[in-house]
Amino acid sequence: MNPRILAVTVARILRQLRHDRRTIALLVAVPTVLLTLVYYMYVDQPAAPGQPSAFDRIALVMLGFFPFIVMFLVTSIAMLRERTTGTLERLLTTPLAKTDLLFGYGIAFGLAGAVQATIAAAVAYWVFGMHTAGSSGLVIMIAALNAVLAVALGLLCSAFARTEFQAVQFMPVVVAPQLLLCGLFVPRDQMAGWLQAISDALPLTYAVEALQEVGAHAEPTGTMWRDVGIVAGAAVLALVLAAATLRRRSG
Repeated sequence: MNPRILAVTVARILRQLRHDRRTIALLVAVPTVLLTLVYYMYVDQPAAPGQPSAFDRIALVMLGFFPFIVMFLVTSIAMLRERTTGTLERLLTTPLAKTDLLFGYGIAFGLAGAVQATIAAAVAYWVFGMHTAGSSGLVIMIAALNAVLAVALGLLCSAFARTEFQAVQFMPVVVAPQLLLCGLFVPRDQMAGWLQAISDALPLTYAVEALQEVGAHAEPTGTMWRDVGIVAGAAVLALVLAAATLRRRSG
C-alpha cells in the first residue's frame, strides 16, 4: 500500500460521506432512537444485587452492534455503486491499488463508526445513566473496531452482489446469525454444542465478549485484549479477501 494514496482515498470517502445527509442521519440519529427504545423497555426492571441492570447489559452490547449493522449496510451498497457507475473501473486505471481502496474504506468508515459510537455512548452514559466498571473509552474503541469489521465484511459481500437489493440480502445471512449467537440472548456455554462451535467462529462473538469484559472489570483484562486482537485480525483478513475478489464492474 502507498501511504499517500491511502490518505487521499480516505479523504475522498470522507468527503463523499459528509455530503450524504441521509447516511449521516442514519449514523447519528438511529442509534440514539434505538437506545431510547431499549431504555424504556428495561427501565422498570430491577437489577439483582451485585449485578448490572438489564439496560446496562443490553445497551453495552448494542453500542458495539450499532456500528456493525449500519456500516455493513452502508459499505456494501456504497462499493456496489462504485462498480455499477463505473467509478471503480476509472479509479483502478490510476496508481490506486485495490488494497489502497479497501483499506481506505476501512479507515474512513472506521472513523465514522468512532463518531457514531462516541455520540451513542454519550447518550447512554450521560442521558440514560448506563454504568460500566471499565472505561467508556474502551467501549468506544471496541465499537469503532466493530465498524471496521463491518466495513470489511460489507466490502467482501458486495463483490458477490450485482444489485443493491442483492447486497441488502446479505444482511440476514451475515449479520443476523452473529447477533443471535453472540451470547446476548443466551449465554454461549448454555447453547447446544454445534451452535457454540458456530459462535466460536463468528468475530462478533469476541467483540461482545470484549464489551462484557469492559462492563465487568475496572481495568482492561487479558481476555479483552485477546478478543480485540481476534476482531482486528478478522477485519484485516476480510479486507484482504475483499481485495482478492473485488471486480471492476458488476454484471
